[in-house]
Amino acid sequence: MKKDLHPELFDITVHCTCGNEFNTRSTANEIRVTLCSGCHPFFTGQQKFVDTAGRIEKFTDRYGARSKKKA
Repeated sequence: MKKDLHPELFDITVHCTCGNEFNTRSTANEIRVTLCSGCHPFFTGQQKFVDTAGRIEKFTDRYGARSKKKA
């Protein structure tokens, strides 16, 4: 096997703008992110759908009843 083929891995702490920090391994010395699982709306349950054309209601009206069994 060739020497020095793989990059060096570092144990680092990832810093988010919300203040959340977590440890991981990376080839970079430092990672700073703007969104993480602690502040992203999808993971926190605060996700909002912006629907100006009524497409979500149109979809649920058309396909929402299909999940029920037809008699």
